[in-house]
Amino acid sequence: MAKNLEISILFDFYGDMLTDKQREMIEYYYNDDLSLAEIAENEGITRQGVRDSIKRAESQLLEMEDRLGLARRFKEMKSGFDSIRNAANNIREYNGRCGRSRDIEECAVHILDITRRLCEL
Repeated sequence: MAKNLEISILFDFYGDMLTDKQREMIEYYYNDDLSLAEIAENEGITRQGVRDSIKRAESQLLEMEDRLGLARRFKEMKSGFDSIRNAANNIREYNGRCGRSRDIEECAVHILDITRRLCEL
């Protein structure tokens, strides 16, 4: 299951760099959850042909990630934003318990707003 999720994520990042046929095969197999036999029947090719196409596409997706690292960087950025958001919420909570500085509250809210907007991009 972890490999399926990894390939699906890499497909989101690099799918446009695959051939049309490879994109179709990955889409059918990982996103539409069709079996190799179902894809082969729908496409009029052998099951082995489908498997080979999917394996080549997977290999290319993994190679692109090794070279470019876009999915890894995205995951790291998301984790960083989550940490920043948690810290800003902790600051707001602490501020509420220990003094209610309006400036601190505004800064924490501003940080939360920035991280929310950046995560929406």
